[in-house]
Amino acid sequence: MALLKVKFNQKKRVKLAQGLWLMNWFSVFAGIIVFSMGLFLKIELRKRSEVMDNSESHFVPNSLILMGILSCAFNGFAGKICYDSLDPAKFAKWKPLLKPYLALCLLFNILIFFVALICFLMRGSLDSTLAQGLKNGMKFYRDTDTPGRCFMKKTIDMLQIEFKCCGNNGFKDWFEIQWISNRYLDFSSKEVKDRIKSNVDGRYLVDGVPFSCCNPSSPRPCIQYQVTNNSAHYSYDYQTEELNLWRRGCREALLHYYSSMMSSMGAIVLLVWLFEMSVMVGLRLLHTSLESIANPEDPECESEGWVLENNLKDTLKSALESLKKIGKFNQVEADAEGAEGEEGGKTPAITTVS
Repeated sequence: MALLKVKFNQKKRVKLAQGLWLMNWFSVFAGIIVFSMGLFLKIELRKRSEVMDNSESHFVPNSLILMGILSCAFNGFAGKICYDSLDPAKFAKWKPLLKPYLALCLLFNILIFFVALICFLMRGSLDSTLAQGLKNGMKFYRDTDTPGRCFMKKTIDMLQIEFKCCGNNGFKDWFEIQWISNRYLDFSSKEVKDRIKSNVDGRYLVDGVPFSCCNPSSPRPCIQYQVTNNSAHYSYDYQTEELNLWRRGCREALLHYYSSMMSSMGAIVLLVWLFEMSVMVGLRLLHTSLESIANPEDPECESEGWVLENNLKDTLKSALESLKKIGKFNQVEADAEGAEGEEGGKTPAITTVS
């Protein structure tokens, strides 16, 4: 028994073709939206590529861009088919292409669904990418005189100001690295010498943070040096008082920013996928209703359309049998080629009679 079997007359077929033509152009517009989202996400990721460890995070925007282009191409082509289906003479040239085209549409819809899922599942990969990238970026913060790294101070400062964050996981991350360049250290000072000697790696570590970690909304002037020294500041308790530094780490801030953006995009892509599936089902009904016309010379006669000629179970069973036959055929060919090779390798024995 056919799946989603529907009876059509001439009027219904025309309405279906016209509706599908309109839906295909809506799908083209949806493809442009998906393409634009991918382009926007790619630009946003490139803006902060210096604090990302690798390029794996660009898989999502690249996939969205590709899906957007394919959506425009597929639906533009389908729109042309639906328009020509109103004229039997014009539709005749598309008949041989419809089955392969519908198979490609099915593959395309599977890919769209996969991309939508990836948008929701990229959080873990993005987290590790940001964690390592920010860690490396903070190490290069002081290298303002090193070619290729001189921009990193500005990048980190602008990042912390824009996203209201400090450090990788928090402001204490700055205590573990030397973020002040040696150029601005007075090596004749006893304090500087003592700090460098007290560190195994010979780094100048302080319990301070860059100015960009300061919260301008705080009523108290920013305490960015000797953050953990209560005696260095009047009426100050490091353990209990709310510091006038950004509490949130930049990894968490960026992860929330990109994850919420990709989740929204994933939801939109899922809606596009549902719309594309409905267009594909409609196109299949139009295809089968036109092919099942009993008398092609009488376009007004009734016909039947369906999505699958048999039910889902039988269709899957026949598909598996077809795959098995293809596998057996390839195995037989391989065995035949192997047998020919063995025969060719044998040399006839020649007996000489004296």
